Amino acid sequence: MLTARAITKRFPGVTALRDVSFDLQRGEIHALCGENGAGKSTLIKLLSGLHPYGSYEGELTVHGQPAHFQGIADSGRAGLAVIYQELALVEQLSVAENIFLGAEPCRFGFAKRRGLIDWPRIHREARTLLDRFGVAIDPLAPCGSLGVGQRQLVEIVRALRKDSRILILDEPTAALAEHEVQVLLKILRDLRQRGLACIYISHKLDEVFALADRITVLRDGATIWTKPARDTDRADVIRAMVGREITDLFPRRAFLSTAETQRRGEEERQDAAPASSPRLCASAVLSVTGLTVADPRTGQPRLHDISFTVAPGEVLGLGGLMGAGRTELLMHLFGAWGQRTAGRVELSGKELPPLPPAQILRRGLALVSEDRRRYGLILDESIGFNLSLSALRQLARHGLIDRRREHRANDSLFRSLRVKAPGLRALVGKLSGGNQQKVVLGKALMTAPQVIFLDEPTRGIDVGAKLEIYELINQLTAAGKAVVLVSGELPELIGMSDRILMLHAGRITGAFTRAEATQERLLEAALGVRPPTALGVVDQVR
Repeated sequence: MLTARAITKRFPGVTALRDVSFDLQRGEIHALCGENGAGKSTLIKLLSGLHPYGSYEGELTVHGQPAHFQGIADSGRAGLAVIYQELALVEQLSVAENIFLGAEPCRFGFAKRRGLIDWPRIHREARTLLDRFGVAIDPLAPCGSLGVGQRQLVEIVRALRKDSRILILDEPTAALAEHEVQVLLKILRDLRQRGLACIYISHKLDEVFALADRITVLRDGATIWTKPARDTDRADVIRAMVGREITDLFPRRAFLSTAETQRRGEEERQDAAPASSPRLCASAVLSVTGLTVADPRTGQPRLHDISFTVAPGEVLGLGGLMGAGRTELLMHLFGAWGQRTAGRVELSGKELPPLPPAQILRRGLALVSEDRRRYGLILDESIGFNLSLSALRQLARHGLIDRRREHRANDSLFRSLRVKAPGLRALVGKLSGGNQQKVVLGKALMTAPQVIFLDEPTRGIDVGAKLEIYELINQLTAAGKAVVLVSGELPELIGMSDRILMLHAGRITGAFTRAEATQERLLEAALGVRPPTALGVVDQVR
């Protein structure tokens, strides 16, 4: 159905694709794997017409015919539909309006010119489509009111409405909860049975092997190999992606909490120990007791009687299904969401009342949002501009930014985070997802926080970039920082957390030490079928 032969794509100073060959058969799900910057996104843009014919070398055919796409309209007419990792919905419009955007049914033959859209038909057919694909979303809801995962599902339904024969999905499950992932995988398997071909890009190798017929690996813009999924395994794919063996996907260093007297006795030895040794924690740096928060739109309680503590040097994991309240909890503590109706929050032993984010930052708490492009970055500005954005007060003298001091601070972070870019002046919107995430993390670290909230910090990034972020988490906790990690990936939550709290419907429904946590037990708690443990109520640090 589609072939790409000897494709080479050059940009000023860099070759993004080098002699890449790829093919897609009818009724096949073909996974495309590679690190961020490997060339996957460039290949997709070429297939979709965003990089028009003539801007690259090589041959592209669709259904056996030469494909000389000059834009996305040409690609769409040829039967290709692309769903990008960064969504393209109009937030002010409803779900139904987004699904039919550009193809609105009209009442009469002359209606489109006069704007007489058949709204009842749009709402009716949108509901039918959502029900057909098992997506429980109100078609009249504004897209801006939906979470990232729900918006992803709307994007997928919109692409499937067009009855495209070739579907290209770029990290389609990055923001989906586990039950939503299963819905999507079922949809794709059904479409495969009907002869639809799919290019599936994902860093989640469990999904790749559960779904794909064949796998192609790209590295540094070149095709490494294409193999049937049954003839390879995770280790083989990872080795091909990164060019080296990776034996530990979750390199969490040991964390040891103990009584205050033991901590004092070991303090000097702990300071002199290497970074990889176990760390002894002091009393809680963040304490939340009986927190109840109302939704600012409805006034109804959204978070109920939340209590937990986090110690210096500890990673506290927060899990739960989509809508459980994980993001809302972090956003509220950061001063960006909800109305506190009960409870007390303490930071370093002092009460932390509801304050605007700017004041929360100055108190020593920072948030890395799950939606880096929407809330974390100014895409048309430089890396340096974004890195220092949250810390301008510390970098200013007499109300004016000290440019030399700013550059030194930015350059230090740029190098330590190993951002792959020409320099600080490079536009952050042009970076790969993994490098954008490093900039968002750097912006948070620039404020020198005591507690860092990480909301899905590895969403949509490759295994190599994930390892770098995991090592950064280790460095932060080794320096005595407390980390609260939200993740929808249970293996990541178990592998990188010292303790885990599970939320369901805005309540803590389970709490586990790292040794106690299993995927089955966490999922039970996420579904609300496991009662809170004593640890979940009292949440002892020991």
